Amino acid sequence: MHQRSFEQIVIYENASAVRDHDPDAEKKGSDTKRDLDTDPHTGGDTAWSRCYRVTAVCVLLLCVLLLTAITVLWIKFINLTKERDQLQKDREDLQRLSKLVRDIGWTYFNSSLYYKSTEKKNWTESRKDCRERGADLVIINSKEEQEFINKTLLSAKAWIGLSDRDTEGVWKWVDGTELTNGTGYWSQAEPNDHEGNEDCAITGYIPQGGTRDFLNTWNDVPCSFNYGRICAKKFFI
Repeated sequence: MHQRSFEQIVIYENASAVRDHDPDAEKKGSDTKRDLDTDPHTGGDTAWSRCYRVTAVCVLLLCVLLLTAITVLWIKFINLTKERDQLQKDREDLQRLSKLVRDIGWTYFNSSLYYKSTEKKNWTESRKDCRERGADLVIINSKEEQEFINKTLLSAKAWIGLSDRDTEGVWKWVDGTELTNGTGYWSQAEPNDHEGNEDCAITGYIPQGGTRDFLNTWNDVPCSFNYGRICAKKFFI
């Protein structure tokens, strides 16, 4: 009886030891630990998730910036296209206008229209004719204008809007402005008031024996002489 009880005790103790060293139990414990180490909610995976979110935000911002840049460039392109079309239209309008004024005898230069008439009249009648056309005898304000008139318009002498009829030696334009001493484009030795009655000015004069000069071509002559004329009026496009 005592021996059987002792054997039962030994068996129970051995069974307990076997349970304590059960390989399956150890494996389950190891797996449980490994699962804990790789839990997606642990610190390592949380840092990776944060990095992913930051990257996504950066990409989104870059996309927004790119879209903004494309929009700005597109607006500029549209505006430049409109400006180009307007400039093209203005150019075509100017070409049509230039042809129109040429067809009716006018020439455009530097914000003015010029009309050359070869019909011979005295200075007073010539000015009257210009005024009836909505213009006046030309007032020459620059070297470029003087050369333009002589090179482009003239084939003969013509009246300009300059005279000293009011006061001898004081040359004034038709708008009342005075020609100061040392200015103007007088031919050599002019003005000389030959025989005391040369009070109106022409351009296109070539002195006897002289050569063609497109700049210094003014001469004073009697206002009663008959010449062609140059009319001019301001014209802003």
